[in-house]
Amino acid sequence: MNTTSEALEPAVKVTAVKTPDAIKPKHKGSARLFENPVLERLTHTHIAAPLTIFFAVAAVSLYYGLSQGLLTGLSAFGLFLGGWLLFTLAEYLMHRFVYHMDADTPRKAKFQYTMHGVHHEFPKDETRLAMPPILTVFVTSLLFFIFRFTLGNAGLGVLAGFVFGYALYLFVHYAIHVYAPPKNFLKFWWHHHAQHHYRQDEIAFGVSTTLWDHIIGTMPKKK
Repeated sequence: MNTTSEALEPAVKVTAVKTPDAIKPKHKGSARLFENPVLERLTHTHIAAPLTIFFAVAAVSLYYGLSQGLLTGLSAFGLFLGGWLLFTLAEYLMHRFVYHMDADTPRKAKFQYTMHGVHHEFPKDETRLAMPPILTVFVTSLLFFIFRFTLGNAGLGVLAGFVFGYALYLFVHYAIHVYAPPKNFLKFWWHHHAQHHYRQDEIAFGVSTTLWDHIIGTMPKKK
């Protein structure tokens, strides 16, 4: 029988440093990350749960700021756009430097696989395309305190734009992995993200937008 400490250990056994580009995608199945069944269940979620939470927080944040006179219509709009832009940068930086960190030690390799490598190995696993509700609530609460106490009333508008951007990112990412590419201009997003997964994981880090890939220089090279 497993002890409590053993049950909390990730089920992923890293015997050698495994870089993300060494992971071969599997289009069926799902990885087991934790031996503990409760923790393992918490790593899965339906996409509707985090989307509902993020969109609700964005709406409530704007409504509260405007109804209480903490924000004006014009300032709320500008802060919302600023928060959205800030999220796109955070999305790029997290994806590039945290999710694709150099896995040069077994501990880093285990962390990288648990956080993101599992998605590269099972990109069609619909239940792991977004963080579970308990983490969504925690992240949203943390963002509220950070923006509220650093930016004051303006933080309400920035928070709304940031979590709206987060929700949009989750929706786009889910659609790309679950649905077939559309036969219109939106196909570009499918192609862009597919190159990150199946061609080279050191390019195309943007999901909801390619803005920062263009600015920083990580756009796929056209043949």
